[in-house]
Amino acid sequence: MKVDILAVGAHPDDVELSCGGTLAKMIDEGKTVAILDLTAGEMGTRGTDLTRAQEASDASKILGVSARENLGFPDGFLLNTQEYQLEIVKMIRKYQPEIVIANAIDDRHPDHAKAAKLVSDACFLAGLVKIKTEQNGAEQTQWRPKHIFHYIQWKHIVPDFVIDITDYLPQKLEACMAYKTQFYNPDSAEPVTPIATKDFLESLTYRAQDLGRLSGVDYAEGFTTEKLIALKNFDGIIL
Repeated sequence: MKVDILAVGAHPDDVELSCGGTLAKMIDEGKTVAILDLTAGEMGTRGTDLTRAQEASDASKILGVSARENLGFPDGFLLNTQEYQLEIVKMIRKYQPEIVIANAIDDRHPDHAKAAKLVSDACFLAGLVKIKTEQNGAEQTQWRPKHIFHYIQWKHIVPDFVIDITDYLPQKLEACMAYKTQFYNPDSAEPVTPIATKDFLESLTYRAQDLGRLSGVDYAEGFTTEKLIALKNFDGIIL
């Protein structure tokens, strides 16, 4: 199953929080999108791996993604090992994305930066013909995405570019709130965490609004790149 975009997150909800609006927009414009979660988020203070799995499924339906998989790596203990790289290589070769979107290159949670490097390395390795992988008993063909972008998470990182998500912010917020155990709920008896506060919930809007203000739109999501991006012309630039 080939897709246009493969969005990867260290934990279920990373993708929705950081690039959910962009994915919703791309899907609405006819692009195919798959999500790959590296861990089940089982070390999270609130909820369980089972509730996170159901929440991820609900969020996927809201965004309209074509497929979602979880590699089951240990939450909190991600390492850039050959074993983990090869599992991601298999997913890249399975979905053959033109674009991979991965975690922030630097962030509060140590898994995020580790995942950023892990996914980046796997994207390169997936293009090497001498690395052999199989799926369902059949040898996979090498595949290297054209672009790797990294979304922005907890820390403020200056983006290399932004995507206008003005018409898709409500859909993004709905997908995020599908993770009912994770975010602000004044009636919840679970412990309060940094992402389970009212301020964090509101930040999803005001951070998108701030990037929009700086780029001339209402709401935007920011990304960093690993290489210089060439534009065919100026038509795609919002002035």
